[in-house]
Amino acid sequence: MTRKNRRAVFILTGLAILGFAVGLILYATRGNITFFYSPSEIAQKHIAPETRIRLGGMVVKGSLEHSGSATVTFKVTDFVNTVPVTYTGILPDLFREGQGIVAEGELRPDGYFVADTVLAKHDEKYMPPEVADALKKAGRSKDGEVIQGPETTTPETLKP
Repeated sequence: MTRKNRRAVFILTGLAILGFAVGLILYATRGNITFFYSPSEIAQKHIAPETRIRLGGMVVKGSLEHSGSATVTFKVTDFVNTVPVTYTGILPDLFREGQGIVAEGELRPDGYFVADTVLAKHDEKYMPPEVADALKKAGRSKDGEVIQGPETTTPETLKP
């Protein structure tokens, strides 16, 4: 075997080992990957039931209901669509209606989102970046007001 052939075999063997290692890492982490969705994205993309995801949005005022010892239900909205959420456990101290949250869990076939983790914002001005981006895509502010930028066409902008 010539020096050039040995070098090629060494490089190919190294690439094969590296590819195998990357494959093992991806296989090991596949169960830990969760994607973030807003209520509108859930409605548009038709997420398969029992798929583990993160749901983010604003808690609808007046939707919080306590049922049972530690089970609560509430609704999360991006001011376009709303998803009902059920959670069993102790809610974070900063959880409030009208505030931004991120819940992690699974979507049931009946449309309810069963959360096993609920994360609330940590101060009055902070909102998780994913929730802020989802609200911005929906054209709403965190208070539910319609955001109108220069790209928005209104009857006033159409007047000569």
